[in-house]
Amino acid sequence: MQEVLKSNKLANVFYDLRGPVLQAAKRMEEEGHRILKLNIGNPKPFGLDAPEEIIQDVIYNLPDSEGYADSKGLFSARKAIMQYAQQKKIANVGIEDIIVGNGVSELIVMSMQGLLNNGDEVLVPAPDYPLWTGAVALSGGRAVHYICDEGSGWMPDLDDMRAKITDKTRAMVIINPNNPTGAVYPDEILVQMLEIARQHNLVVFSDEIYDKILYDGVTHTSTASLCDDLLCITFNGLSKNYRLAGFRSGWMIISGAKHKARDYIMGLELLASMRMCANVPAMYAIQTALGGYQSIDDLVAPGGRLCQQRDIAYEMLNDIPGVSCVKPKGALYCFPKVDAKKFNVRNDERLVLDLLEQQKILIVHGTAFNWPYPDHFRVVFLPRPEDLTTALDKTKTFFSTYQQL
Repeated sequence: MQEVLKSNKLANVFYDLRGPVLQAAKRMEEEGHRILKLNIGNPKPFGLDAPEEIIQDVIYNLPDSEGYADSKGLFSARKAIMQYAQQKKIANVGIEDIIVGNGVSELIVMSMQGLLNNGDEVLVPAPDYPLWTGAVALSGGRAVHYICDEGSGWMPDLDDMRAKITDKTRAMVIINPNNPTGAVYPDEILVQMLEIARQHNLVVFSDEIYDKILYDGVTHTSTASLCDDLLCITFNGLSKNYRLAGFRSGWMIISGAKHKARDYIMGLELLASMRMCANVPAMYAIQTALGGYQSIDDLVAPGGRLCQQRDIAYEMLNDIPGVSCVKPKGALYCFPKVDAKKFNVRNDERLVLDLLEQQKILIVHGTAFNWPYPDHFRVVFLPRPEDLTTALDKTKTFFSTYQQL
């Protein structure tokens, strides 16, 4: 039999968060090593449990979950999301403007497949959450990365964004709060980004999955609340705010210039119908989650566990000679910079593999997030303080003698 090859459509699709470094870590675990994992934003393994009332409501509704639901999602779930959109001041959102998916990941791919023709371009931040770049490529498009400036707290470089727009640019992606940098964009930055989108007739995709994970009194503004004249698709879900990553329950909200996008919206509805519906038991979690006590507020408040762990990670990373880190204002990550000259770093994947092999610490290299230089890595600060401290002490020991060969 002739060798079976993967599709050419996968040629530019990468997801190194679960790539060779993770495979190396799995092999080491099979050999009996204990790996301290600072690589994936998955709250449950670190003892960050979902609210019990959500679990109980899903269990209660299991007998009613055996059949397909509406392709856009359960009415009760979409009603709760509609009310949440109202709380976020997103105007004119109705039940039919909401599509529930098997996590935001599915919906990102769907939104790109529904919009892009071969050769179309999408502005995506660098660094980014790599699924965005992969979804653009898989849909026949080209991700054009606009730089976020570390020197200004990882704010988007608006001049760089403007310089990269061509007659093929169809859309702009905003990740706020940002993964991997932890930046939270103020209104004045969002307004200027939206003006760029307005001038060039771009669709706006706003990834807001961390919108409740905020520190130091920072507030989050939903992008769509600032632009009712542009087509804006807002993505959110239960994975992070409610520690329900395994439920795979997310949604997208279509708002703004819907009257100018009827054909695209019909395409999204077609794609939603083709996968029948999202996971029904998980959709029963949405109404309870959005309407119940917001326990995430306790975790991110001063003295709360996530805030405490953020502070530990920020302080300990900056205490490593040759490493510097901007303090994250949101999300679950630090994105520190390494002095590439000091450590002779030419390949950041090699850097994190060396850390894994020498200290049994698993992190992700910065170029996995489409950062153009091999001088960053991402740390997840979900482990309990004692485990996080141990991991970062080991990281400091590693860098004290490290020279890339």
